[in-house]
Amino acid sequence: MKQKSFKKGVHPYEGKELSENCPIKRIDAEKIMVYPLSQNIGAPAKAVVAVGDRVLKGQLIAEAGGFISVPVFSSVSGTVKAIEKRLVVNGSKCDCIVIENDNAYESVDGLGKDRELDSLSAEEVIDIIKGAGIVGLGGAGFPTGVKLSPKNADDIDTLIINGSECEPYLTSDYRLMIERGDGIIKGIKAVLKALPNARAVIGIENNKPEAIRILEEKTADDDKISVCPLRTKYPQGGERQLIYAITGRRINSKMLPADLGCVVVNAASCYAIYEAVYKNMPLIHKVMTVTGEAVNSPCNLDVPLGVSHSYVLESAGGAKENVVKFISGGPMMGMAMSSLDVPVVKTSSSILAFSKDDVAEITESACIHCGRCVKVCPEMLVPQMMAKAVKTQNIERFDNIGGMECIECGCCTYVCPAKIPLTQMFKLGKVKVREMRTKN
Repeated sequence: MKQKSFKKGVHPYEGKELSENCPIKRIDAEKIMVYPLSQNIGAPAKAVVAVGDRVLKGQLIAEAGGFISVPVFSSVSGTVKAIEKRLVVNGSKCDCIVIENDNAYESVDGLGKDRELDSLSAEEVIDIIKGAGIVGLGGAGFPTGVKLSPKNADDIDTLIINGSECEPYLTSDYRLMIERGDGIIKGIKAVLKALPNARAVIGIENNKPEAIRILEEKTADDDKISVCPLRTKYPQGGERQLIYAITGRRINSKMLPADLGCVVVNAASCYAIYEAVYKNMPLIHKVMTVTGEAVNSPCNLDVPLGVSHSYVLESAGGAKENVVKFISGGPMMGMAMSSLDVPVVKTSSSILAFSKDDVAEITESACIHCGRCVKVCPEMLVPQMMAKAVKTQNIERFDNIGGMECIECGCCTYVCPAKIPLTQMFKLGKVKVREMRTKN
């Protein structure tokens, strides 16, 4: 069968061989746990505990701060030592709840207690997902409960499970699909209960044949869940690209997937949904990949939320002496980290350590109008024209030629022979467009 894909894109070095054969290992929490109140797209959560309070594992410590917001739960038992601003992964500071772990791991009543999907209504399933604080674990961080509550729920005919994990080096979703596939399937069934007229399609790139084989076997007798092998190409996991590859439908920045009858949920989010719905477990841990040429022992770790990135790296055997750069997330869309003393949050997917900083060694030159950026842009844009508009501060033109359709995937920057930081320029341009629209 011909493997599906989208148009254009790139094929960066994958680097997955470093950790793809490393089974998931669970690690304990550390002494001081830090829980940022901003762990999602939308409004930050609001603390419901005070300094000096004793909390239990699985206890609500911050409630949702609005419709587009999610609650936060403690992954340990212990004492609230502070509610203060702390450094987070993007280099900014935000309000955080600091808890001293007492290592007793005393849990709230009912945590982990089995629950049957058949006993729940569609509305109850949605309420459980919202109440568990689940967000898109592919990196976007949009509240999953909101995504699964479209106004046209009966019109949703396709639930797409994003198992592509197209970013180089990352293998946590791959290991989840191999090792915890039953949980992912159960999570999908829970979502299907909330979207009664939908059929689920699990999209997996063909560089993960074992995951394809395992999930095909597990869904062979299910007429509502199927697996769709995808051609390995970046950014296959982008929401727009995934929808087009699987359904042939196109969306843009002015549309939601639900407008075309689709909902997209990450494979790791499906596992979190399984734990919430079937095991009465809020989102208090996640699987991360720790890898890169400068990591001593690349691996996939099941990590309690609230531990520091430095603690996670130490749990993986630390980094080599020649490390020069750490990245949170993948090398294409992730963020360089100035410090590892920042907490793991719901959207943390990896720690990458490299002995060479390709970006720092780049010398930018003038655009030679070669058109390579145009040939790879998955949104069919003309990056060289967009870059000129940003450079000349012609923000209205940047908007008119489709600047807001940029998904910031980095394909154009990756292939540019002049080494122009196109993606960063477009991020700035989009900020300026939003400012312009606000003024108008």
